[in-house]
Amino acid sequence: MTRSHPAPLEPGLEGFCERIVSHELTLANVNKDWPAVFSTPAMVGMMELASSHAVRDALPPGSITVGVRVEVDHLKAVPAGATVIAFSKLVEANGRRLTFEAEARSGEELIGRGRIFHIIVEHARFVSSASGKLASR
Repeated sequence: MTRSHPAPLEPGLEGFCERIVSHELTLANVNKDWPAVFSTPAMVGMMELASSHAVRDALPPGSITVGVRVEVDHLKAVPAGATVIAFSKLVEANGRRLTFEAEARSGEELIGRGRIFHIIVEHARFVSSASGKLASR
């Protein structure tokens, strides 16, 4: 997508991600002996995606954000079949470094919250660098 004039990258930008908890998003998908409840990695992934969505229209053309740090508490178990929505709000933009406050809810219940940290990278250079690491193995 080409953007000629991105929106300002300022605190207050918000994004969200909504999913129905499928088997693939549960602990049981990792180990059949574990319960079929929403996994922490799935919740963090949704918070990461919500954070990316919050700023995508404000990024320079050809740029993306990537996660570099996560500080999240998973507060409540949620069964397969439940709907989860992750919300994220940009609270600090310092050059390429972005800090988000994020939470996940199932209905009215708060199931997770924390901070997500991203940096802005040039997409093509990032992919090239990552591909080069695989080729050098």
